[in-house]
Amino acid sequence: MNGVLIPHTPIAVDFWSLRRAGTSRLFFLSHMHSDHTVGLSSTWARPLYCSPITAHLLHRHLQVSKQWIQALEVGESHVLPLDEIGQETMTVTLLDANHCPGSVMFLFEGYFGTILYTGDFRYTPSMLKEPALTLGKQIHTLYLDNTNCNPALVLPSRQEAAHQIVQLIRKHPQHNIKIGLYSLGKESLLEQLALEFQTWVVLSPRRLELVQLLGLADVFTVEEKAGRIHAVDHMEICHSNMLRWNQTHPTIAILPTSRKIHSSHPDIHVIPYSDHSSYSELRAFVAALKPCQVVPIVSRRPCGGFQDSLSPRISVPLIPDSVQQYMSSSSRKPSLLWLLERRLKRPRTQGVVFESPEESADQSQADRDSKKAKKEKLSPWPADLEKQPSHHPLRIKKQLFPDLYSKEWNKAVPFCESQKRVTMLTAPLGFSVHLRSTDEEFISLKTREEIGLGSALVPMGDDVGGPEATGNQSAWMGHGSPLSHSSKGTPLLATEFRGLALKYLLTPVNFFQAGYSSRSFDQQVEKYHKPC
Repeated sequence: MNGVLIPHTPIAVDFWSLRRAGTSRLFFLSHMHSDHTVGLSSTWARPLYCSPITAHLLHRHLQVSKQWIQALEVGESHVLPLDEIGQETMTVTLLDANHCPGSVMFLFEGYFGTILYTGDFRYTPSMLKEPALTLGKQIHTLYLDNTNCNPALVLPSRQEAAHQIVQLIRKHPQHNIKIGLYSLGKESLLEQLALEFQTWVVLSPRRLELVQLLGLADVFTVEEKAGRIHAVDHMEICHSNMLRWNQTHPTIAILPTSRKIHSSHPDIHVIPYSDHSSYSELRAFVAALKPCQVVPIVSRRPCGGFQDSLSPRISVPLIPDSVQQYMSSSSRKPSLLWLLERRLKRPRTQGVVFESPEESADQSQADRDSKKAKKEKLSPWPADLEKQPSHHPLRIKKQLFPDLYSKEWNKAVPFCESQKRVTMLTAPLGFSVHLRSTDEEFISLKTREEIGLGSALVPMGDDVGGPEATGNQSAWMGHGSPLSHSSKGTPLLATEFRGLALKYLLTPVNFFQAGYSSRSFDQQVEKYHKPC
């Protein structure tokens, strides 16, 4: 991974590990090669600055959301805030890095001085003519591409290397040419070869889309047999493929790279065509800029020999308070503005579509109404109860048993402090009928006659006799009663205990005094319900 966190600043370049990014808040991408995008994926949710071509490739191939990608024009200076209140700002200028499509160098200017981050670049003298570098600015820190920073590695210029490739192809006029490349880069070399040999260059659909974006000459195709020059992935250049290709047509392969690669087949040719600066070019670049210090970008690679080209070091800059606050707050979260914007733009996730609750409620209500209509044909309840707006079972009991409620329940149905009785008797509206049937079943026939309720149970068969006549428990089950679904082996309470059981249910908890025998509780219940 080739990326840096610039000390004493909120700036990170080619660094995508938020866990290790610390106080970094501004993220920059130099180009789209994989060793500079480690950790960058479709889940990225921070503002990210890059060139327009890189912005297109980033969204197209890594699926990073467009709302986080901020494309900055190359060759222009852009002012960016370094805090959340706009008090401190910096200027960033993007310079062409001459490495691959979309690759740029970043020139940062702010309270920290002037910092140049080259990324991967191939030096040319024309770079020193960039307006941002010709104003006599002192470069305090130069982050340098040290890929080829080795005095023993002598590289030709890209023009010279391209000439070597042309000469090699001329020596094999009847051969197909396989050129092994990475996913991005050297498109201009392919264009040069196509124009030189007047042939189509066969590309993958993905690379064809790229060259069309770059506006190169119309010399590329995806038709396999259209031309003799084929651009393939560098991993395809191997011994087995060379044997296979040569079985159908004479073929040579070219690897344009400065890396030391062992050729596994006599027809595989390595040409030192590099998109990274050579050691001599790096020396010329540093000597022209005279930075205060040089920091290598590629770890575990040498980077020396520039001491005679450095300017005196400067002291570490002080971080403004507003920037310190910006760097220390919301450590791993994007700003509130970005979060709100992302939430507004984020499409709603499509999942399982459930039935509308309102429609379900209407359907359930319709089912209850139809069942209620059937029950009303058999219901013995007084007509005045049907007009009541509230169907709470306790209020219904108060109307059925006024003598039992006359002592203390002058107002609304009381709720005891312990809530035990409320929990036991409270039920949803749909179950109020079942509770009434249950309560009726506990009322003895004598009690019914005393309170003027009459017979409340409807025989389920043709027999209209009482329970004494039939002796059949199921004959007296009210329609919809929970008791009608109970096991036949469960006997009903004896008649003499049914009235007492109901009185237990209708006695407030706070009326009972401390007692630990069933007899004392029975006496208290009888005392409560005894007429004055």
